[in-house]
Amino acid sequence: MSTQRYSVAPHPIETLLTYVKSGEIAIPEIQRPFVWEATKVRNLLDSLYQGYPIGYLITWRNPTVKLKDGTPAAGKRILIDGQQRVTALMAALLGREVLTKDYETVRIRIAFHPQAERFEVANPAISKDGAWIEDIADVFSSTKLFQLVGDYCAKNPDTTQDAVFASIEKLRKIINNHVGIIELADDLDIETVTEIFIRVNSAGAELSQADFAMSKIAVNETYGGNLLRKAIDYFCHLAVAPEFLNRIEKADKAFAASEFLPQMRWLKDVNDDLYDPTYTDMLRVAFTSEFGRGKLQDLVALLSGRNFETKQFEEPIAEESFGRLKKGILAFINKNHFDKITMILRSAGFATSDLIGGRNAVNFAYILYLRGKAEKLAAADLERMVRRWYAMSILRGRYTGSPETAFDLDIRQVAARGLVSYAESVIENELPESFWTGMLPQLMDTSSAQSPYFLAYKAAQAKLADKGFLSKDISVLDLLLNRSDVHHVYPRNYLKKLGLSRGRYNQIANFVLTQSEINIAIGDKPPEQYFSELADQCNGGKRRYGAITDGDALCANLKMSCIPESMLEGEIPTYEDFLEERRRLMSLKIKAWFETL
Repeated sequence: MSTQRYSVAPHPIETLLTYVKSGEIAIPEIQRPFVWEATKVRNLLDSLYQGYPIGYLITWRNPTVKLKDGTPAAGKRILIDGQQRVTALMAALLGREVLTKDYETVRIRIAFHPQAERFEVANPAISKDGAWIEDIADVFSSTKLFQLVGDYCAKNPDTTQDAVFASIEKLRKIINNHVGIIELADDLDIETVTEIFIRVNSAGAELSQADFAMSKIAVNETYGGNLLRKAIDYFCHLAVAPEFLNRIEKADKAFAASEFLPQMRWLKDVNDDLYDPTYTDMLRVAFTSEFGRGKLQDLVALLSGRNFETKQFEEPIAEESFGRLKKGILAFINKNHFDKITMILRSAGFATSDLIGGRNAVNFAYILYLRGKAEKLAAADLERMVRRWYAMSILRGRYTGSPETAFDLDIRQVAARGLVSYAESVIENELPESFWTGMLPQLMDTSSAQSPYFLAYKAAQAKLADKGFLSKDISVLDLLLNRSDVHHVYPRNYLKKLGLSRGRYNQIANFVLTQSEINIAIGDKPPEQYFSELADQCNGGKRRYGAITDGDALCANLKMSCIPESMLEGEIPTYEDFLEERRRLMSLKIKAWFETL
């Protein structure tokens, strides 16, 4: 990027705060929660007091768009990097409240010791100690500096007015310190600004394209972006903490009176964590389903009024884009839609959030549902297609590498070839017969209990109403809902004594779901011992493991858990041979499950 594409200029902190207060530089009320600890605010003030630099801020003025009469209109500048620092200054110096990452509004009070010239986070002990000025915001709001010094010296008779005045005056002058502002040119293309935005770090937390989009949405008041930003953020928080509704109603009257809150009140009665979306999830689903594009940098461009054909920025495009995004968000938060996507996941066997591995796979499943709903596809056909697509996408890792690229490809193909036609052709190509018999067993050679293959296997058992390993009445679904034990068919300690590493004895093909009492009863026994005891249990011998005492019922139970029935007859394979055979059987179960979807 050439030097002409941005400018660097020092600005007094006082001027910077004036810019923020007037809205010249936009830090929306709820753009990003304040994530700094209070001690970090203290350290920032100390750096300023000592005359140390506090880094550059980066701003970008909204692209100059053309109004209906053809004249240009410059927008506010977005603070791309530095929000935490500026928010800290406003909190400490101006006494402004901040919104924490827990969505609580708090005051951060920084105390100052004029004699020791030290800063500290205010606390009860400091408030009782007259040697401290409890809140430096009082120093900056006071117009009677001599009276403030006099009051302090009255509490601390050992001090001199000159010394106290000097340190307090030094404190007040920190607003004259300069901070460098890098202002990006307003004619920079969206792609370049997005790249800059993602590369810079704020408070050690890398920013994303979703963060950039949220900032872009939040600074727009003309088309209701500020309320839309809150709708996204509040919905995500309510999905996790329904009790937050009362705080919204009391603390944000404007939002409570908007059209959005009534659309999300249903969350107050929900205690379901199957799909708790983040703002990134909401943006992806709303944008991709409504605009037919998968890259969030395109959303930023459209909200800026970008005409992709002429490369110009036009106000009508910005207005239309905000309207379409609002439509997409309202579709996302619609109770019927949200209930339906979670129902579809559950109906496929994904009964708990523990079985939901890749969030982007859920996001695209929701996108397909919303597109199909808009196209008025028959409900049963749409649900079947979404279930099958979700299963395919997790088994093939379709959205794990470069999700935006995959989203963009898929949604454009949906538009070009038709939703049902494209979905069925992709599923057929991605899951041919060779996948089930050749590729999937190889992919299951893993020790990750969170691998999509083991998650799919557990969903398959739940969907197919399998019983837990050696359980007569307790289903896998019951076990999943009650945080079941994962038992090693070849016990872990038994294998460790044979010298096997963690990666080998924790193979997913060695895992079964069972009741804790059965797991405990088996303990570390070699498989040849406890399978012999199981056979004896079905021949009238002592009952050791669960309530199954019928040979046929036991064989059926082992089949549900993909355990070779020949093991009951004393044919105990080597551990590696067992793993190979069980992977084959588990793959066939997953195939049988997929065919029911």
